[in-house]
Amino acid sequence: MRSPIEQPELQRTGQARAPGPLPAGGKPLQRLLAFETSRGLLGDGGPDAPGPAADLGPVTRAVSEDVVDWARALADTRVEAAPAADVTAGVWRSLGPTIMHNGQTYGQGTGNRVDVSGRVAAIAVDPGNRAHLLVGAAGGGVWESVDQGATWAARTDGLETLAVGALAFDPRTPATVFLGSGEGDFYSGLGQGVYRSSNGGTSWALLAGAPFVGTGFFRLVVDPGDSTRLFAATRAGLFVSSDSGTTWTRRRTAMCWSVSAHPSGGATEVLAGCTDGLFRSTDGGTTWTAVALSGVPATTPGIQRLAVSHARSNGAVAWVWAATNPTMTIPGGTQPTPRLWRRDTIDGAFGTIATDPAVRTGQAWYDWHVHAAPNSDSTVYLGEINLFRVDRSGTGWAWTNVSSKVNGDSIHPDHHSFAFDPQDGNVVYAGCDGGIYRSPNRGTNWADLNDGLVITEIEYLAQDIGSASWLLGGTQDNGSIRYTGRPDWDHVADGDGGDCGSDTADSRRVYHSYFFMGYDRSSDKGQTWTWTPTGSRDSSVYGQLFYPPLEASGSTVAQAGESVFLSRNNGASSTEVALPGRAVASAMTLPSPDRLVVGTTGGRIFRLTWSGSSWGTPVELASPRAAFISDLFWDPANTNRLWLTYSQVGGGRVYRSDDGGSTWTDRSAGLPALPVNAVDVHPGNADRAWVAADKGVYETVDGGTNWTTMSAGLPNCMITDLLYHRHSGLLRAGTRNRGVWERVIEQVVDPICRVQFTGNLAARETRRWFTFGWPATWHMVWTVMPTTVATGAPEVWWDVHVERADAQFLTYWITVRNLTAQPISFEGRYAILGFR
Repeated sequence: MRSPIEQPELQRTGQARAPGPLPAGGKPLQRLLAFETSRGLLGDGGPDAPGPAADLGPVTRAVSEDVVDWARALADTRVEAAPAADVTAGVWRSLGPTIMHNGQTYGQGTGNRVDVSGRVAAIAVDPGNRAHLLVGAAGGGVWESVDQGATWAARTDGLETLAVGALAFDPRTPATVFLGSGEGDFYSGLGQGVYRSSNGGTSWALLAGAPFVGTGFFRLVVDPGDSTRLFAATRAGLFVSSDSGTTWTRRRTAMCWSVSAHPSGGATEVLAGCTDGLFRSTDGGTTWTAVALSGVPATTPGIQRLAVSHARSNGAVAWVWAATNPTMTIPGGTQPTPRLWRRDTIDGAFGTIATDPAVRTGQAWYDWHVHAAPNSDSTVYLGEINLFRVDRSGTGWAWTNVSSKVNGDSIHPDHHSFAFDPQDGNVVYAGCDGGIYRSPNRGTNWADLNDGLVITEIEYLAQDIGSASWLLGGTQDNGSIRYTGRPDWDHVADGDGGDCGSDTADSRRVYHSYFFMGYDRSSDKGQTWTWTPTGSRDSSVYGQLFYPPLEASGSTVAQAGESVFLSRNNGASSTEVALPGRAVASAMTLPSPDRLVVGTTGGRIFRLTWSGSSWGTPVELASPRAAFISDLFWDPANTNRLWLTYSQVGGGRVYRSDDGGSTWTDRSAGLPALPVNAVDVHPGNADRAWVAADKGVYETVDGGTNWTTMSAGLPNCMITDLLYHRHSGLLRAGTRNRGVWERVIEQVVDPICRVQFTGNLAARETRRWFTFGWPATWHMVWTVMPTTVATGAPEVWWDVHVERADAQFLTYWITVRNLTAQPISFEGRYAILGFR
């Protein structure tokens, strides 16, 4: 979805923000490029000079050995995923978001703000029970509802992968459901094969791994005429099974986006939309012939996406929805040409239907579908960025944008999936980057079904060092969000949510970014924002990641691309320091306001230091390997101790230096062969560290010599960020696409009771003591106990007042009064009841 940077009408505060040109494929492609670059799947770890990809290579290429190795490593890393309920040591619990209110749409006027959750790649409605729904989240697994979406339960947290591309009920035996793992639209490399449920989606087992490991699904279809036959549209081609999904035969090698069976069954007809065109089978998918479509260039890549659907009420009618070359001119640029065809008879030609000028195809590789209405052969629903309904109107066709309205119910854009109620074809379900929505009347009105659907894709996290109940998160296409102790999070900024940070000296000052350079700053914890420009947002002239790294410490804020922009006044002004060789920053660590280490996409490492009057020239440190650096940690108490992690597939993933970066020791032994995305270290024990991998969280207590998993209770999804809250003893994990999780590392089991000070008071005297440096998160009780014996009446009175000394610590002011006519002595005692 476009952010406020791209859409002026969604801007809140701050200056105008120039987006810079986006190459073919739009913003989602840039996010995919960044993700695959971080895994080393596009080359040697990323560019050293600016210049975005100019084609759809990652979208159309064949499955590589690197991707297969990555997928196999995921399968080999198993985690016991028991649900966590209570906040007790050693147990993970979900912090949500169970819902995010005030989410964004492209609508205007009333109804243009909605509740959101995260990307829904697949929807399936039980043909025998209209209240029974299944949804597949992009990287968040399968979720089941038995009350038409009022409540949801996660059903696949323990599978080898949580990436979902397709779901299909057996129409004859609805208790049987099939899952195609690996999201064709994005997380295709996470695919592990086809899974089957025999109880309607409550539990699942792997049915067929090969030949689908490392590839993603777009569509799964159970033959309406023969439940033993299945068709699979995948990035690796078109596959057919004749034994209920146990074994599969690839019938076409070209990438297949869509497959549709005639209502009577595959022996009558099956249609498939592939990179090389539309194909037809009349023998259950054994043989295929090309079908001519007028207007499509013969040259490759003439088709950038093609989807097909039969009308259930009249199988002779079929629809084809495509984005093809040549490109066409639209306001602000060009796009592939949208094309819609309809066939009236089973052996007839496909006729062209003129498309609406508002159709946008720039992201057709990512969000595209067609679904013929089950109750009318003259109505079809078309998904792209928006969702359109097309109805016959006289001798022509009427197009209605049912997702983005001037007034009325709008829903989140970027449409991936769609489904109909089995009893009423006017009741429809739409799945998009914002979640799932239901309409009772063909898209005229909508209600979200996102409550309890914990599938948000978290990119980054920041925390208030003085509060255990405050987090800021950047999310994929659902903006920046804020946690304040409740499972429903606040939506505080639109667009894509990138890296974020918070001031360690003044907790009111926080920062968040969108995509590309520049960030918003706030002095009221995210209630209002002011735009802060940094480097050029044009990635063709200034090297930068899609999500540039951002760090904050005290009043120092840093954001980096091919240079580092450093502010020492909370973002009001910045100094630019170029990185040698135009290396592109991928990670930073800012342990104090005066020192910074930058890691790059190609593995180079630089140290920057504040001299007292200026930032010095970057000093290059030794590099353990030329690969994408995903995270860094520089010990605030020991400048010689650094940790770094790599997210590139293969090779060492965790390294430690004890001499300020002159030499490094590989500390990857004992970890699974997976990319590592984040590292954090216990502030009181430099040898106790945690790392986040593409599956699971791992802990060392001996500086990385040995690692143990601490993943039990976590879903088997990618863990993208880690934060340890030093005062509350909580470790937080941001995930794709299962929201944020929390685990207690340290806690108070029995109250900690001590004497803090002693004092003396003359007869009737009142005095005040203070004690400082107490963490603001701790729950404490103060008492005064006289040590002088004086019977018959109370001896002392005391009162406690609290000063918030800074972002982290409190000062307690304790006033004590001697109520007797003689001198007394006393103890000032405390009890720590909890760390949060």
